Amino acid sequence: MKKILGDSRSVRDLLEGKKYAIDYYQREFNWEKKQVSELVNDLTAKFLENYEDTHDPDEVANYGHYFLGSIIISEKNNQRFIVDGQQRLTTLTLFLIYLNNLQKEYDDNDKVDVSKMIYSQRLRRRSFNLDVDERKRCMEALFEEGTFDDAKEKNPSVQNIAARFGDFDDLFPPDLREKALLFFIDWLIEKVYLVEITASSDDDAYTIFETMNDRGLSLTPTDMLKGFLLANIKNEERRNTASDLWKERIRVLTDLGKEEDADCLKAWLRSQFADDIRERKRGAKPEDFDRIGTEFHRWVREHEERLKLSGSDGFSRFIEEDFAFYSRWYATVRKAADELTQGLEPVFYNAQHNFTLQYPLLLAPLKLSDDEDTIMRKIRVVAHFIDILITRRIWNFDLINYSTMQYAMFLVMKEIRRLGLEDLAATLKKKLEMPAFEKKDFHLH
Repeated sequence: MKKILGDSRSVRDLLEGKKYAIDYYQREFNWEKKQVSELVNDLTAKFLENYEDTHDPDEVANYGHYFLGSIIISEKNNQRFIVDGQQRLTTLTLFLIYLNNLQKEYDDNDKVDVSKMIYSQRLRRRSFNLDVDERKRCMEALFEEGTFDDAKEKNPSVQNIAARFGDFDDLFPPDLREKALLFFIDWLIEKVYLVEITASSDDDAYTIFETMNDRGLSLTPTDMLKGFLLANIKNEERRNTASDLWKERIRVLTDLGKEEDADCLKAWLRSQFADDIRERKRGAKPEDFDRIGTEFHRWVREHEERLKLSGSDGFSRFIEEDFAFYSRWYATVRKAADELTQGLEPVFYNAQHNFTLQYPLLLAPLKLSDDEDTIMRKIRVVAHFIDILITRRIWNFDLINYSTMQYAMFLVMKEIRRLGLEDLAATLKKKLEMPAFEKKDFHLH
């Protein structure tokens, strides 16, 4: 193996004036809205730990850093090829284009120049820094117009690039689109870092990639939570029973989708145990809701008392009763979100609006002592409430994206937690006692 270089790079260092190619055998750009959402939420939350609207631009230099992982580059024929990191670099480039478009209305003297991190220009020809021929038409359209008509586009990466670019409108917080916008862009390009690992050949680059990814599969947060829970069950027979049940429930969840096991655990733990959520102000720390979303396995370890994980029996019960119950009903509503199901139609309608916050809300009022009929009725009541709320907000031209709705839905989730059916219906009905349709000149969005 020849010389290997590893360097910490800011987004500016990594992208400004650089060109990256992607070999023909690389997989397509396949990040979904979920991955983009996690990236945007993490970045904006970290930025807001430092930002205050009284700050001067110079103070961004003192803001905290954010580490975005590593990328692996192979240098050959005077070109730099991405071996690992295509998904992040593509998404970062799209995010920079989106942020650049947001500041188009600003005075030129106020704008943060990110253009050199997106493209270079020679003989009046624009060449994007992520240099892939079949993506050029799409990237041009997104940069110039902020949209791309992919109706005739057959390349799956290009289709997905257009779709993911459209997600930023939903995901980027409204409160960062005015004065804070320029501060956020400065912070993103100067204080967000990646480690760039450069090899001089494909063989070396792929050896590094395999060493980092295949020498023993990395444990997921779900695996680590399972290990923690089972290790605290002292009776071998009960531990084996709990292990078999865990494996079966995880199999059912992963049959629904690649990361549904983790999504189920997040929805369940948030619905039943999250008491706080991060405030959107400088210095605010991640609270229950936020930490469950990023490190639920650690959060459980730190809150054994709240989860009644007392003694071997407590850990057994947590898997055999709690996890078995809530994972079953999570799987039920996830299936209803994908396929129109009689009696659960609003769950499907809410999913069509990409309203992922519905899952902890649907689980929140459920109790282990509820019979099946009561559970189905509770789910219907909450799903109808969400459907009505979303419809009214759309009619009134109010946003329904995750960042806008997160805090309000967290408060609703806490208020309806483990309520009886009558109290649940009364509570949600009261929340809908407001002017339903305020817009008199309704028209297509």
